[in-house]
Amino acid sequence: MKQGIHPDNYRPVVFKDMSNGDMFLSRSTARSTDTVEFEGETYPVIKLEISSSSHPFYTGKSKLVDTAGRVDKFMSRYARSRK
Repeated sequence: MKQGIHPDNYRPVVFKDMSNGDMFLSRSTARSTDTVEFEGETYPVIKLEISSSSHPFYTGKSKLVDTAGRVDKFMSRYARSRK
């Protein structure tokens, strides 16, 4: 890997999927004030609404569960207009 091409704040960060609680460690420059204990170390945490562990395309599930209920709201409106 070339030296000096990454920003100074390129560091390990934990990404947490808020819909199912899964966490994974990667490197990022994203800013975060929250921290989390992961595999015995403390890392900054970035909270995600959806990731590959909860996205229907990757999981094979047909229903998308989200925190705001936008999908359910759309499906109920779509069902009413279809009748």
